Amino acid sequence: MKIKHLLVAFTAASLVALTSAARAGDLYVIANSGTTVSPADVRDIFLGEKQFAGSIKFVPVDNASAQEQFLAKVMKMEAAKYTSSWTKKSFRDGVSPPPVKGSDAETIEFVKSTPGAVGYVGTSPTGVSVVGKF
Repeated sequence: MKIKHLLVAFTAASLVALTSAARAGDLYVIANSGTTVSPADVRDIFLGEKQFAGSIKFVPVDNASAQEQFLAKVMKMEAAKYTSSWTKKSFRDGVSPPPVKGSDAETIEFVKSTPGAVGYVGTSPTGVSVVGKF
C-alpha cells in the first residue's frame, strides 16, 4: 500500500515539475512600442555597450522573476559575471546598471511607460513590441 502511495505522489510531483518547466520555457524580450531594437542588439544593450538608437536612449530593465533564464538563454553568462560586468562599467564609464523589477507585470508596465525601455518577461506580453522569443 505504501508503494502505491509513493508512486502516486511521485507521478503527481513529476507532472507538476514538467508543467512548471514548460511554462518557464518561453522568454520574451520586449521594447517600448516607440523603440526599435533588433535581437542582435539585446546583449549589447544589457551590457551597457549600446546606449542609443538615433536620439532614443535605451533603458534596459531587469526582471527578477526571469533573470536567471534571461542570463542563460540570451546573455550566455552567469549572474555573478553579469553583476561584475555592470560593477566595472559603473566605475569605468559612470553608467548605472539596469533597474530591477520584481515581476513580469511590473516589467511590462515599466517598458510600456518608459521611452527607450527594453526588458524581458516569461509570459506573453501585450502593449509592447516583442523583440524576440527565446
